[in-house]
Amino acid sequence: MRGDTDTKLIALLKANAREPTASLARKLGLARSTVQEKIARLEKEGTIEGYTVKLADAREARRLRAIVMISADPKQADRVTAELKKMHEVRALHAVSGVYDMVAVVETETTARMDATLDRIGRASGVARTVSSIVLSEKFAR
Repeated sequence: MRGDTDTKLIALLKANAREPTASLARKLGLARSTVQEKIARLEKEGTIEGYTVKLADAREARRLRAIVMISADPKQADRVTAELKKMHEVRALHAVSGVYDMVAVVETETTARMDATLDRIGRASGVARTVSSIVLSEKFAR
């Protein structure tokens, strides 16, 4: 179970994963070496799996996003997952309850690429039906 300090450290890293350890230590009231040890432990435990880049709002605004609801043959769910994982444009795939089995988040640079990607998803072996919605704007993200 994570302690309060770990939770605060993770929140700081989510806000800026490139923040210097010395700065994190000051904010947490800990020694720099203690923060380094905590980060190393969180990485070793798998709590922190990696670090990423957040693109500037202007670049993000040019990207197209779609949410794709997917009905799949239950016996082929693993195959659908493997096929969609190979598609670079599919940024995330979630198993969900309800009418649909999966939800994919798709990102592309152009409408033509989005169209082609949505077609590829629909043709994937094991996919029975898809319903796509283009994201018009992001109200907030954490």
